[in-house]
Amino acid sequence: MKISVIVSTYNAEEWLEKVLIGYSVQTYKDFELIIADDGSRASTKELIDNYSLNYPVHIRHLWHEDLGYRRQELLNIAISEASHEYILMTDGDCIPRKDFVEVHAKYAEKGRFLSGGYCKLSMKTSKHISKDDIISGKCFDVKWLKSVDKLGFSNTLKLGVNKLIGDILDLISPTIPSFNNCNSSGFKEDMIAINGYDERMKYGGPDREFGERLENFGVKGKQIRHKSIVLHLDHSRGYKTPESLAANLAIRKEVRQNRIKWTPFGIQKSEK
Repeated sequence: MKISVIVSTYNAEEWLEKVLIGYSVQTYKDFELIIADDGSRASTKELIDNYSLNYPVHIRHLWHEDLGYRRQELLNIAISEASHEYILMTDGDCIPRKDFVEVHAKYAEKGRFLSGGYCKLSMKTSKHISKDDIISGKCFDVKWLKSVDKLGFSNTLKLGVNKLIGDILDLISPTIPSFNNCNSSGFKEDMIAINGYDERMKYGGPDREFGERLENFGVKGKQIRHKSIVLHLDHSRGYKTPESLAANLAIRKEVRQNRIKWTPFGIQKSEK
């Protein structure tokens, strides 16, 4: 299976570089890397261009002008322009484990989307992780992480279990498999069928709403949160506002109550 990995970013070169290193050492090589850039400064392009010169997979940089938070608009462009049938969504602040793409390829299934897990790190640990730590895989070692800073129980569990235990935990987990933009995947045709992301939505749940419409369309979530892991690097969220959260919750409520599948505010700007 060929996969398009879409990584969203905005003015975060230090974190994006660590993410690029993570994708350079994936065990699964049959993927393209699309950087969906919501208007970053020129230094982000320079970073991506430098890595593109000698990178094991093809990198594409999609950029639009910085006119405020417009991530969903760019993600819709990325979905439309993705070269392959299967799309893996993640963020430019999430370092993938070496088997990250491989796990999504292994568990991909028609009529399902995959919901992976993430481990939130402190700023101290986020800064501490080096290129060598990523290439060696050391930064995913529980003992090593705890030697740098504290690590919560949930994160310890996700990173510390073997495949068999991970399978069991995913099977019995009470957590509903939701679509989260740091670690989820599905078929491009399903994403197109629901018209992509709702571009009215700002920060705070647009990916969940995307997943809820997939569910309404008949594409059910599948839990892989203990098998597919990314390290979520710490950062501020200046674009998070009470107004955007409230507006997003209202849209999600309507989607759930009315079993809405298609948004007229997505890839195509019209009623279906």
